[in-house]
Amino acid sequence: MAEALALIDYGAGNLHSVRNALLAAGAGHVVVTADPDLVRGAHRIVLPGVGNFRACYEALTAIDGLVEALEERVLSDGVPFLGICVGMQLLATRGHEHGECDGLGWIPGEVRLIERTDPAIKVPHMGWNDVQPMKHHGTIFTNGAELIEGGEAYFLHSYHFAPDDGHHVAAMTDHGGGLVAAVARDNLLGVQFHPEKSQAYGLELLGRFLEWKP
Repeated sequence: MAEALALIDYGAGNLHSVRNALLAAGAGHVVVTADPDLVRGAHRIVLPGVGNFRACYEALTAIDGLVEALEERVLSDGVPFLGICVGMQLLATRGHEHGECDGLGWIPGEVRLIERTDPAIKVPHMGWNDVQPMKHHGTIFTNGAELIEGGEAYFLHSYHFAPDDGHHVAAMTDHGGGLVAAVARDNLLGVQFHPEKSQAYGLELLGRFLEWKP
């Protein structure tokens, strides 16, 4: 598969919109797939996700050989990986939505309910909000520019990722207090917001991801 991007289809993602956004951002070949063999041939991988943590994890792990193929290609081979929304949250060690549930454990941490400390703060966190890059995060660069840049993106979530290591936090947002907007480690990037719904900001991020050579 020549320079193909695998968009993982496990029944839990906004695949049509994500695929269209990737193509608009410059992806030449997007394969929507849950086939482990196709995943092993992909040069970039995107894991979307909408809904709740437990349902997404159970759907992903129910596909024979898919997690093993993802781990081989992403963790062993080091291809660029992007997780979106619940696809980002699944990188955590565990989640607490509908009871405690294991995650992939690629970036240690937990996914917890957003705590509402002010009655004026709405949960879920829904709509446009700032993305504020963390300047300590120096491992993600493409063509000399940080992959995560400041701007406004579209969020829709009731649970948030709390990494064990603050150096894995690539960006924050503020919704009655700080919430993690992006995480990263090595060749892994996860964003809590939806690039496919974030207009120019989202397309520019996807464009940088498509050029990223970690």
